[in-house]
Amino acid sequence: MLNKYTLLFVLLSSSIFYACDNARVHDKKEWKQLFDSYQITDACIIIKDQTHEIVDYYNLNRCRKRFTPASTFKIMNSLIALETNTIPDESYTIQWDGVKRRPDWDTTMDMRKAFEVSNLIYYQQIAKKIGKEKLQLYLDTCQYGNKKTGNTVDSFWIDGTLTISADEQLGFIKKLYFNQLPFSERTQRIVRSMMLREQTNHSKLSFKTGWGYHGDKEVLWVVGYAEYIMSVKEHPNAMNKSNERNYPYFFAMNFDIPKGDTTKDWRSIRIALVKEFIDNYFKKLDK
Repeated sequence: MLNKYTLLFVLLSSSIFYACDNARVHDKKEWKQLFDSYQITDACIIIKDQTHEIVDYYNLNRCRKRFTPASTFKIMNSLIALETNTIPDESYTIQWDGVKRRPDWDTTMDMRKAFEVSNLIYYQQIAKKIGKEKLQLYLDTCQYGNKKTGNTVDSFWIDGTLTISADEQLGFIKKLYFNQLPFSERTQRIVRSMMLREQTNHSKLSFKTGWGYHGDKEVLWVVGYAEYIMSVKEHPNAMNKSNERNYPYFFAMNFDIPKGDTTKDWRSIRIALVKEFIDNYFKKLDK
């Protein structure tokens, strides 16, 4: 069992904490109760409160274990497609081939819509257009998971060839948020805009989901970031008496369900879980 100091070294050595020497790291064992409430027995989550340099996690061993990224790879796939000018922008349209697969996929659509509905067929076509050489180049440059593409250019992120851990996902998302990935500011801005899913006057929630397979289990992902927006008073003599300050929280969560389990609405549950975790942080800022 890792002691506290070994744990801190492990986390600081990962991609999440490349500049966080003074990060406060907390093992949130009590988070198990929330997973238990949905009968989820094997799960992990990492949340980083960027403003206060706090890292909270549940189930360290699983947080460091690599799984297929499944549809969360659409973040990287989009970045590469835009950066290499494989497509000019997010409005690039691919015609539906007429094959019925899923109602929300069975139509001509652009990248923004394909990202929203997680259209595998659209992104397989994009991967083919990019080509294996360029895909491999950016996987290596970004140090994305195990960086493997295998022999099939349009399925390596869903067939178990490419794998990535929750802590690596969080590190990747954090760099995307701060424009620190090896892509142009424009490319990263477009992809962030596609990730935005919910917005209120006081918060934003941006994420990508994923659903893949490993062994006799299915693994469900949610990776992204939440922003709490707070008005702050400026200098009393300033013309503009207030502005906004964003408090970002980065997260990566995955959990297993039995293969073929349709007893619950898992697509909705994974989002509900993330919201419950993040809401607890927002409530503290409200006080």
